[in-house]
This record gives sequence, structure tokens and C-alpha cells, in this order.
Amino acid sequence: MAITKEQIFAAADQLDSIGQSPTLNNIRKALGGGSFTTISDAMSEWKGRKQAKESPLREPAPQALAERITELGMDIWAVALDLANGRLAAEREALDVVRGQLETEKQEAAELADQVTAELEALQGRVSALEAAELAAHNDAEALRTQCNQMSERAATAEARAIEIEKRADNLNAELARVNQQNAELLKTLANAVKTSTNASTDGKRKT
Repeated sequence: MAITKEQIFAAADQLDSIGQSPTLNNIRKALGGGSFTTISDAMSEWKGRKQAKESPLREPAPQALAERITELGMDIWAVALDLANGRLAAEREALDVVRGQLETEKQEAAELADQVTAELEALQGRVSALEAAELAAHNDAEALRTQCNQMSERAATAEARAIEIEKRADNLNAELARVNQQNAELLKTLANAVKTSTNASTDGKRKT
């Protein structure tokens, strides 16, 4: 059975609709056979129809219609310009308002920055004063610690000397006690000697 032109057109439309190129070989496969000559002749007509659909005829408009379209276009252009100018004026006004707000905010931000800078400088001054006071207190504490250490050393030295003096006093007291005892014994011996001498003298006188 011979392949008809309508079958070739239908196969080409189907291939084109699914995004495949309607080549002679693809159409022949889709139809299951057919003469390449028949398919080629039909495809030349199909491509012409397709190109005609995609490229419609364009004819210039009549002069009266073109003039009317031009006048209407000018009117539309004038209305569009009026709308654009009105919108531009409104946007300029809004921009001026925004610019004024930005200037005010900028001034406020600058004033706030000056205030923050002044407060920061004041805080830095206070920090410097506190650091100086802390350093002075640290130095005073070191001086007091040094004095305490010196006093502790002096106290330890004085305590050691007091212990030494106490030992020396104890030794002197013991030596004094020994000397006193020796003196007492010496006095006792001397007294006995005097007594013996006196008794001997008395006895001699009695014998004469």
C-alpha cells in the first residue's frame, strides 16, 4: 500500500510536536516504510506550509489609518509624558523628603558620635586615673610590705638579742650566786680564823 501525503504530513507534525527533527529517515521509520522520493516531495510541501504559518504576510497600513495611528500614538505619548512627569515630580518630592530625613539622621548621628566620643574620652580619663591610683596603692602596699618585713626582721633580731641577754643574765646571776657563796665561805673561814686566834691569845695570857 502506497504512503499518502497526508500520512507523511501527520508523521512530520507528530515528530515536530515532540521536538524531533522530521528528517526523511525519521519519517520513514515512523511510517514503517515508504519511498524516499515520495517522502521528500511531501516534505518540501510540508516545510513550505510550516514556513508560511511561522512567517505571516505583512502589508503596510493604509495612509489614513497610519496617520490616525500616529495621532493616537502622539496623544498616548503626551498622556504618558504627563503621567511620567507627574510621577517624576512625586518621586522628586519623596526623594527630597527622604533626603531631608537622611540629613537629619546624619546630623543626629554626628551629634551622637560626638557625645559618645566625649563620654569615651571621659571614661578613658577615669580609667587612667583609676590605673594611676591602683599603681600608687600597689606601690604603697609594696612599701608597707617592705616595712613589715623589715620590722619583722628587727623584731626577730630583738627577740634573739633578748634571749641572748636573758641567757647572759642567767649566767651572771649564777656566777654572782657562786661568788656570793664563795664570799660567804671565805667570811666564815676568816671568822673562824679570827676566833681561833683570839682564843689562842686568851689562853696564853692565862698561862702567864
